[in-house]
Amino acid sequence: MSTRIAFLKGHGTENDFVIVPDPENAVDLPPAAVAALCDRRAGIGGDGLLHVVRSAAHPEAEGMAAEAEWFMDYRNGDGSVAEMCGNGVRVFARYLQRAGHVTEGDITVATRGGVKTVHLAKDGDVTVGMGRARLPEGDVTVSVGERSWPARNVNMGNPHAVAFVDALTDAGDLLTPPPFSPAAAYPDGVNVEFVVDRGPGHVAMRVHERGSGETRSCGTGACAVAVATARRDGADPAVTGTPATYTVDVPGGRLVITERPDGEIEMTGPAVIVAEGEIDAEWLAGAVG
Repeated sequence: MSTRIAFLKGHGTENDFVIVPDPENAVDLPPAAVAALCDRRAGIGGDGLLHVVRSAAHPEAEGMAAEAEWFMDYRNGDGSVAEMCGNGVRVFARYLQRAGHVTEGDITVATRGGVKTVHLAKDGDVTVGMGRARLPEGDVTVSVGERSWPARNVNMGNPHAVAFVDALTDAGDLLTPPPFSPAAAYPDGVNVEFVVDRGPGHVAMRVHERGSGETRSCGTGACAVAVATARRDGADPAVTGTPATYTVDVPGGRLVITERPDGEIEMTGPAVIVAEGEIDAEWLAGAVG
């Protein structure tokens, strides 16, 4: 292995990522290595890591290679594997554009949550086709301290519990995962969103992301929030034939979410590459060891 490994740093509405380009899947990234890289004091720092691999070179993505050349091998900040990251896929697409692998327009990206369509606009915003939301049956409750709220169970390829609260401060410090019940609703943990209204078609949220803690933004979470808010408001595009669009404010910025009558959800927001450099492989080996 070479003594240095290329990396970039990027963010989407301040949901930030370490990006490791590795087309042939040659860089070993065990959970401890990812956690070390994402450490904000001893590493590069990030809410997660985007491992950029050609689909044909990764055993989890080779079946999608005919549809999408590139696979977003996404990891949470603690090193655990995640199915999908909405802000991450926008930043992933921006990296592909920067590296000359794609140009503006429509591209496809393979993820553990399936193949996603991404549109790179001239104005700099990136729109991602996030697929359809699933709304599992059953009541869910989330808690902070002594307070509890009913939550909507929304699956965007990864699990979410969306709770409507009076104030975003009700979410507490979000340093630890908010307890939820029943446990069987989310056997692998859950992303929890706390939501307040800002106006017609406009909400704000805070989120505890599974494996990362509170983050400045969560793309799949914003989609889950838009769907849950639409249903709360009595809007179901599949029934009305009219798209439902919500502006979702996150601590790191703003996302616009549209649910179409066919069930497809589109998310639009910024994606920025802020730096690039090299990781010292000896340091990484020591951090893992």
